[in-house]
Amino acid sequence: MKFSKTLLSIFLLAIFTISCSSDDGKDGVDGTNGVDGAVGATGPAGTANVIYSAWLTAPTAVAETIDGTSGLSTSIAAPQLSSDILSKGTILVYVSFGTGTYTVPYTSTAGGFVNTITAISTVQKIKLFRFRHDQGGTVGLPTSLNWRYILIPGGVAATAKTAKLDYSKMSYEEVCARLNIQP
Repeated sequence: MKFSKTLLSIFLLAIFTISCSSDDGKDGVDGTNGVDGAVGATGPAGTANVIYSAWLTAPTAVAETIDGTSGLSTSIAAPQLSSDILSKGTILVYVSFGTGTYTVPYTSTAGGFVNTITAISTVQKIKLFRFRHDQGGTVGLPTSLNWRYILIPGGVAATAKTAKLDYSKMSYEEVCARLNIQP
């Protein structure tokens, strides 16, 4: 019994010591918490890390054979196109003429023959190559065409939501809207 009284006394002394404060002033009263503001509207998708060019013209095309396919080629400078973007990112190229903007590769019947304009990307450069499907000659690649590229660096793991995005299947306008780029 004596042991329990001693233990109880030590316990009460500890509680009293812990609950005392050296502050001799009067305890203040806490204010009430303010009301949280309303949640704002979701903003448009940003362009963080996305690189895009102005509309460009390319130099006069020259005859070239690539992988056994004859055609015409020219190149546009893409100074920020790095080996990292080539290996991990997405490169989108668009051609604009007349009243439309088209995703490259672009297939048409210009000149009366089925032909394709494609883009071949290397560090700091995008080669534009036009070839006829029947290998019967070439179709012009005029300097009046306008070109734009969009570089989307990689490095962020895809989530189920972002993995479903295939920018190559979106129209130019959809890509610009998604990435908040002025068309």
